[in-house]
Amino acid sequence: MSDILDPKAEADRKREKRKRVHRMKMGIVTFIAVWMFVSILATVCLTIKVFSLQHDFNQLSKRISGEAKETTTSGEENDAVVLESGDLLVTNYNGTAESNLAQAGDTLKVYLTFDDGPSANTAAILDVLDDYNVKATFFVVGKTDEESKALYKRIVDEGHTIAMHSYSHNYSDLYQSLDTFSSDFQRIQNLIYDTTGVESHLYRFPGGSSNQVSNTNMSEYIRYLNNHDITYMDWNVSSGDATSQAYTSDELVENVMSDVVKYKTSVVLLHDADNKTSTVEALPQMIESLQAQGALILPISEDTTVIQHVSLVQGDTAADTNE
Repeated sequence: MSDILDPKAEADRKREKRKRVHRMKMGIVTFIAVWMFVSILATVCLTIKVFSLQHDFNQLSKRISGEAKETTTSGEENDAVVLESGDLLVTNYNGTAESNLAQAGDTLKVYLTFDDGPSANTAAILDVLDDYNVKATFFVVGKTDEESKALYKRIVDEGHTIAMHSYSHNYSDLYQSLDTFSSDFQRIQNLIYDTTGVESHLYRFPGGSSNQVSNTNMSEYIRYLNNHDITYMDWNVSSGDATSQAYTSDELVENVMSDVVKYKTSVVLLHDADNKTSTVEALPQMIESLQAQGALILPISEDTTVIQHVSLVQGDTAADTNE
């Protein structure tokens, strides 16, 4: 009892207790600090790894794309499949053919084409084109809101070419059958005419004429367009904005400039959907680079060399193109 009541002993006991509590607090603080440091370090390392993997993925995608293009262009210039009707379905048609390869001294003709609009980015692209006094081609889809209709009109009023990219852009519905395709085609052609007064005769298949998602042989749709006096236009230069939003604006420009120098006529695939802000950012530099190259930037017209991945031609004509 004397120890308990001894003031000195009581003070020592309290002092030891405070020391133990202090050591526990310091231990907890140290543990939390170490844990936070390790977590931050791990997060930084993982972030660096993710960026590294993304860079490797982008480079791999570009390399695969380039290898696929090289494989296509290094094969037979026009591989043909004979259809039951006697027509020939000719692949790799015109775009990368020897007759379109640029030679020294050639003036390059470049057609900037934008798919999937109208959207807010369409308006921004039109502003840029106006700043540089450049005309382009817009393959539009079907939208009936007032802002979209105003953009259809603006495209035409400012001297650009308005063209069809289907009404729905829904692959499963569009390519389900010839009936669904023709119905969709009539809707987009009528919408453009009713809104702008332009009866468009220029079409781009969603996915291109060489797409692999159609439930029906593409020859059926190609024949339909041919019978309705519609020219369908693919592309031979791609910016890359269709397949990856990871490309920077500089990379989009590089993708385009590395290919347009190869051809007399280049039809460049770009997009103006809502999520294509990198394309908008890339456009000024792209135009300036093309102009520095001496290229003519033009809207698609009746005089434009037709670029098609797949073409349906008569047997005799196809035989000539294969020589």
